[in-house]
Amino acid sequence: MSDVVYFDNNATTRIAPQVYEAMAPYLTELYGNPSSIHSFGSRVGRALDSARTQVAGLLGTGDEVEVLFTSCGSEGDNTAIRGILGGVPEKRHFITTAVEHPAVLGLGQHLEKEGYRVTWLEVNEDGMLDLDELRDALSDDTAMVSIMYANNETGVVFPVHEAGEIVKARGIPFHVDAVQVPGKIELDVKNSPIDLLTVSAHKFHGPKGVGALYVRRGITLRPFIVGGHQERNRRAGTENVAGIVGMGEAAAFTAGDVAAEREHLGGLRDQLQSALVSACPDARVNGAKSNRLPNTLNVAFEYLEGESILVLLDEFGICASTGSACTAGSVEPSHVLRAMKVPPQWLQGAVRFSLSRYNTQAEIAFAAEKVPGIIRRLQGLSALGRVGTKENLPGHAS
Repeated sequence: MSDVVYFDNNATTRIAPQVYEAMAPYLTELYGNPSSIHSFGSRVGRALDSARTQVAGLLGTGDEVEVLFTSCGSEGDNTAIRGILGGVPEKRHFITTAVEHPAVLGLGQHLEKEGYRVTWLEVNEDGMLDLDELRDALSDDTAMVSIMYANNETGVVFPVHEAGEIVKARGIPFHVDAVQVPGKIELDVKNSPIDLLTVSAHKFHGPKGVGALYVRRGITLRPFIVGGHQERNRRAGTENVAGIVGMGEAAAFTAGDVAAEREHLGGLRDQLQSALVSACPDARVNGAKSNRLPNTLNVAFEYLEGESILVLLDEFGICASTGSACTAGSVEPSHVLRAMKVPPQWLQGAVRFSLSRYNTQAEIAFAAEKVPGIIRRLQGLSALGRVGTKENLPGHAS
């Protein structure tokens, strides 16, 4: 077993060896600009075309024109939302959920400052949406709806196809942040009501700094970045060729056998969950009663602080998180758990374990052995089990 036990795959994943190998030539000898007319540049351009076909296969569209390369999931979300809203300036209503990733959550908050009316769909204590609330929120002034496919903190999977049918019945554009989905749920955008869908390579063993946005034919999308003809005039700037090639390779093997991957990840996740709940009677699994991504376990420990747990996990080389990597360092409780109305005694003590194809039975057993001892140690620091941040822990200077 490695010195690092990595259970933070919803934040980022390890690059697969074949992805690194596919990228290497485009960081060295194949350095031409894919927009150049000469044959050297054209060779690089063909590599982009090939990667676009691979990503289209992962998304379930047979039309490569519907794949727009971006730099990341956050850019994809912003491009989709700003691109649609910019085309209908007369409409000033935007609908999303209260538990979105910060890429959409933060943009929605900015839209409110710009005068938009934003409806934040609530979730129940299991983290699930009420589709009747969505139906009731739609109006003639609604410019678009953006709903995540699966929550990055709890793994709860939303009924995006049913939601999309409701939205499309009103003729409103529908965007889905599916960043956490590839490799865990099979995507089929061609046969879905989804108009726009965001993915990011580093969430499925590709490189950081590259993502893709699916844009259904017929959808008018104003470019978010202007100044060049790239990506069929939808996103200016010379393409990140090595990253895109890597994303294509990651997409190809990720799309290979989603069912087997789901079974593998779900088995490991369930073993870890069972072990922690059995050994820690005060543990609470957030979202346990809803359909969840097979790789994600969000478990809260009563009267503890997640940061303190992470510090002690790190002493054993175990990498986990308290929620979204994009909110790391915040002392505020998770907006997702607040929206789920998690009781105060568990709100600060949540830890997310997120697995990948590279995790093993031995790593699960190691975590199942070490985590309960950490919890007992922290609970013993006070009668109530309340502890501070890492500066208050034994062995850390104040």
